[in-house]
Amino acid sequence: MKRVEIEAKTDQEALKEASRILNISQDHIDLAIVKEKRNLLGISQSTVYLATPNINLVTAGKEYIENILFNMNIECKTEFRTLDGGMQIFYSLETTENSLLIGREGRNLAALQFLLRNYLSQFTESRLIVNLDIGGYHSNRKKQLEILATKTAKEVAKTKIEVKLDPMNSYERRIIHTKLSEWHDVETISEGEGQDRALIIRPKQK
Repeated sequence: MKRVEIEAKTDQEALKEASRILNISQDHIDLAIVKEKRNLLGISQSTVYLATPNINLVTAGKEYIENILFNMNIECKTEFRTLDGGMQIFYSLETTENSLLIGREGRNLAALQFLLRNYLSQFTESRLIVNLDIGGYHSNRKKQLEILATKTAKEVAKTKIEVKLDPMNSYERRIIHTKLSEWHDVETISEGEGQDRALIIRPKQK
């Protein structure tokens, strides 16, 4: 977990400042005294505290995304699973507004996942992988992309002519790249910048 040093006159002041910096409730912060600063007369002037989040990442993420939807008056059911000792967290939501939350080409879903990942990353110094799915969008999209990858790769292998796919986000490009990574006669490269970045499937260069 990320920790911060706070200098304050009282425990309550330290908790309040740590809560502001860490963006979590004071109830989820543990304080430890590092040292006391005293004047020449030996009277304590302030104390340096080490503030550590005492928080379950999985639960925190669930509460965070559910709170966003609650403020949007959207009901949801949340399921989750973890891998790698809790450093990979997968959230799956079913809501009353799946289409709205997914958005065109999954853009709203990607934005929500970005917010969730950023929120949880502040509580750990380790690499954290967070995936958010709504209404099975990612799992369905993954199947579609793998079918597209296989079909296009077969065409490229047969014709020896490269094919440029429509622009995709990094998550979708990675699905196709992974699917074709073990093919011996085709390869994938990325081209373009930002929202225009796309994959090219081409005959493997020798």
